[in-house]
Amino acid sequence: MRKLVPIVAVLAAACSPEAGSDEADATVDVPQLSEARLKEMTQTLSSDEFEGRAPMTPGETKTIEYLAQQMEAAGLQPGNDGSWFQEVPLVEMSVDEDSADIELSGEGLEETTLAYGDDQVIWTKRIQPNVGVQNSELVFVGYGIVAPERGWNDYEGIDMAGKTAVILVNDPDWETEELEGDFNGRAMTYYGRWTYKYEEAARQGAAAALIIHDTEPAAYGWATVESSWSGPQIDMDREDGGSERVAIEGWLQKDAAEMILGASDQSLDELTERAQSGELTPMPLGVSMTASLENDIRRGMSNNVIGILPGSERPDEYVLYTAHWDHLGRCAPGEEDEICNGAFDNATGTAGLVELGRAHAEAGPADRSLIFLAVTAEESGLLGSAYYAENPVYPLSQTVGGLNMDGLNVYGQTRDVVVIGAGKSELEGYLEEAVLAQDRRIDVESSPEKGYYYRSDHFSLAKKGVPMLYAEGGVDLVEGGSERGQQLADDYTENRYHLAGDEYDADWNWDGAVEDLQLNFRIGRELANSEEWPNWNEGDEFRAVREESRQAAGSQ
Repeated sequence: MRKLVPIVAVLAAACSPEAGSDEADATVDVPQLSEARLKEMTQTLSSDEFEGRAPMTPGETKTIEYLAQQMEAAGLQPGNDGSWFQEVPLVEMSVDEDSADIELSGEGLEETTLAYGDDQVIWTKRIQPNVGVQNSELVFVGYGIVAPERGWNDYEGIDMAGKTAVILVNDPDWETEELEGDFNGRAMTYYGRWTYKYEEAARQGAAAALIIHDTEPAAYGWATVESSWSGPQIDMDREDGGSERVAIEGWLQKDAAEMILGASDQSLDELTERAQSGELTPMPLGVSMTASLENDIRRGMSNNVIGILPGSERPDEYVLYTAHWDHLGRCAPGEEDEICNGAFDNATGTAGLVELGRAHAEAGPADRSLIFLAVTAEESGLLGSAYYAENPVYPLSQTVGGLNMDGLNVYGQTRDVVVIGAGKSELEGYLEEAVLAQDRRIDVESSPEKGYYYRSDHFSLAKKGVPMLYAEGGVDLVEGGSERGQQLADDYTENRYHLAGDEYDADWNWDGAVEDLQLNFRIGRELANSEEWPNWNEGDEFRAVREESRQAAGSQ
């Protein structure tokens, strides 16, 4: 689900000096990975034949069978008790778009319709054929955050039962330049993610929750909202049927939100400023919403694909590589090109996963076991990795750490490497050594407000305590520099991210992808031949759960 990281501006190599070792440096023979195989796998996975690789479709069947064949040919072994696959129970719900308009009523509005697609996109996580709200009062709740440890409560003093929360995207201090503030300054916290906002609205007892879309703090345009949240929506097939979620979740076009607020004699800019200051209390808008959804429900199984290279000395200790194989499937029904092929996102990363498996297999077994996990349903909310984290094939307490790949650099070699969520774990020490060996530098991401850390599969494992590294080539191109890198980053974001234009390009330059994969090979190999157990840094939110899991493993 990631986009190219924009130009980095500040040099910051956050790392642990204890991580890595000179001895490991000397023993790692970094291979020359095959550009030809990367191209072939990426082109195959992103071809129209694979139909955009949506879970629970014929495209999935072709994808997972192809990946199992490629992993076997690479020299890996089936990773789930003799099988290449881990079943992941999912449910798909398709909204009847003709049923999905929102009817508003209130002073200054009379009766106003917000059209599905143009003005709003709504859905439900409740696994029911018919879901709706009737005359639900809209309440503006700022950023929709309840954070007692930060002295912040956007819902203070209001009973949200039966009401609809209208919420700003991101968190309050995303526009600041520094990385310090109530919500880590410019760096997004989990409170800024749309997933959190819907979850919190449900905890507050709301009937519905609508997030106001704004391109810069959301980090994508309205076209991405339409393509990502319309059409069939996939979720975990939960035992409670999604009953704990609000009845209706969705996005509001910014113009539609301004119209609603204007009818209440309110200004979105002024309310946003007050919400950022923490002075705003929940504000009923004098407008009510009626909406109903008719859903076609289909249950089924998707699959994670798992390969393993067993360790020779400590096979019950594991180093993990992850990438998601899925994409959006058919994303623009009725258009001339309706397939979202997902070539960059994430056929490239999946190809890289298999090629790393081949490189490790050719190098021979490491001391620890190496796991290669291609997960499903990342684009639907990190569902495949979340399922693995809840139902691990290999104990997470025995998983040393991991590396995630979500889109490879196909624009040429870069002088920089960017750490997503820098400063979190001791794995960054291993990265620093590998980067120095390539005569490159480590830079921080220049747009931490966009929350890339929470938008790919490493996050599912991190929440369970497993140290996970998410690093990739930056955009300071060896040929073209930062200006050219910025142009390419912007072009991808605006014209191809989660759109039908994300297709394989024979003119891509794979030198950067190969170089970045060599970094990941080296780091994984050092971890696998080491006896160290890298931890999260002191003060990190995931350190406590990691230490608890390791202590539990030691007591068994």
